[in-house]
Amino acid sequence: MLFVFMIVAGTVFGLLLSRSGAADYDYIQAMFLFENEQLYGILCVAVSVAALGFWLLKKSGRTVTGEPLNCRPKPSHPGNIYGGLLFGVGWSMTGMCPGPILVNIGEGKLYAICAFVGAIAGAYSFGALYPRLQRWLGLPAMEEGPGQG
Repeated sequence: MLFVFMIVAGTVFGLLLSRSGAADYDYIQAMFLFENEQLYGILCVAVSVAALGFWLLKKSGRTVTGEPLNCRPKPSHPGNIYGGLLFGVGWSMTGMCPGPILVNIGEGKLYAICAFVGAIAGAYSFGALYPRLQRWLGLPAMEEGPGQG
């Protein structure tokens, strides 16, 4: 049941990204060049909806599947700044962040496959290089596990 919900929610999310222009390279470049404000409005709505959803989850104390909610703040460290800058540069260069990469592949845009391969290679490289980066940049120990925390 949860799998079906995830497929439906992902499909609806992808359709919204596609129809709103949030996955369109030209729209994203126009946003970064301050030539079009449409995506700023979309981002504000997305953040507001997510904030409301998180507030409701925290108020209920349970996840969507009914499990107890364990939501602790992540520590602030220099890696947040470096990672944010790297993410922003990649987003600006490709015109895509992870969600729109899949939307663009689904729309048949072949250049998105290059962005997807780059994202996978970057994530793999980050994991492989983290011990060296950790010491050099003063990052916290990497938490390993199922990714549910």
